[in-house]
Amino acid sequence: MSSVDPQRRVVSGMRPTGQLHLGHYHGVLKNWVKLQHEFECFFFIADWHALSTDYETATGVRRSSRNLLIDWLAAGVNPGSTTLFVQSQVPELAELHLLLSMITPTSWLERVPGYKDQQEKLQDKNLSTYGFLGYPLLQSADILAYRAGLVPVGGDQEVHIEIARDIARRFNHLYGREPGFEANALAAVKKLGKKTSALYQQMRTAYISHGDVEALQTAQALVKEQSNLTLADKERLLGYLEGTGKNILTEPRALLTSEARMPGLDGQKMSKSYSNMIPLRAEPDDVVKKVRSMQTDPARIRLSDAGDPEKCPVWHFHKIYSDEATCERVQTNCRSAAWGCLECKQPVTDAIIAEQAPIRERAQQFEENPELLTRILTEGSERARDAVRSTMADVREAMGLGYR
Repeated sequence: MSSVDPQRRVVSGMRPTGQLHLGHYHGVLKNWVKLQHEFECFFFIADWHALSTDYETATGVRRSSRNLLIDWLAAGVNPGSTTLFVQSQVPELAELHLLLSMITPTSWLERVPGYKDQQEKLQDKNLSTYGFLGYPLLQSADILAYRAGLVPVGGDQEVHIEIARDIARRFNHLYGREPGFEANALAAVKKLGKKTSALYQQMRTAYISHGDVEALQTAQALVKEQSNLTLADKERLLGYLEGTGKNILTEPRALLTSEARMPGLDGQKMSKSYSNMIPLRAEPDDVVKKVRSMQTDPARIRLSDAGDPEKCPVWHFHKIYSDEATCERVQTNCRSAAWGCLECKQPVTDAIIAEQAPIRERAQQFEENPELLTRILTEGSERARDAVRSTMADVREAMGLGYR
């Protein structure tokens, strides 16, 4: 069994489906830059996931993958602090996906939020494929393969981690039962010593009988800090806490992030599909044009009309980019009609251009050094494969695959 601490390991990825925009930067990348200094991070380019909806136009995936990596690096993601890799360069993921498909009920996949919604929204594409239906299962394999205990998501995405947790729990229930598991677990409990074993049993009862998650976490920490137990006994005790067998696959949980909701130029969520985005590496002239074209308070028709910032998409940009003093001026001058809309937009334009200048500069350096990009992904993919090989050895053993 692996000695990895799942609560120190984070995994996340992005599909290479086109250029990144400010929504990706404020909603994901800034958080990744922070996490890389606090956890062991695996960030991957999800090229297989891109094929689930864009399999008919797959020729651009490789080019988009390269640009995606450049965006990450330019935003401050450090390959010296994180493992950066391409999903398809870790073939063991495909094996885990296949093996998990043997135990995952089809109904679990069909009821995943967004499955039918996406089919309706993307009616111009034929999504009646297993690749699209099995997207959540492949996503689960991405998480479970690295024994990552944490997946950074916004609050509205937490449901997507639940299926990975359900699959891990089902796998552990089916294959984590060694012969005489309960007797072996009780023997391991006695090795804790009288006082510690009593506390362990108390915490286990509190969780199993009353669902006390805090008691579960306390007991898990108690087991992990024991230096006199073998790794096998620790795994037995961790599994026994939840009434299952050994935890072969780690049950992940969401690492909720304070995600900044970046509005689009029209006030909706910024998205490529809405054509309301500002690219992460936009040229200054393009930023000027895009911000100038932004919708404003529809009730403000004439320059002399008073406006309401709360009804204006530009105000939401000010809340992200402007300091307190500027925001106060916006409120005062908009409501009193002392400013025209172009004057109100200027501080936002200046702030975006200033923010993007170092990103564009760093991106240029990476674009001019393709050998460095190849080396980063080659080394990252090898580190990722090393992590997955350990998981797959345990999975194959648990399922009785191969021969001796």
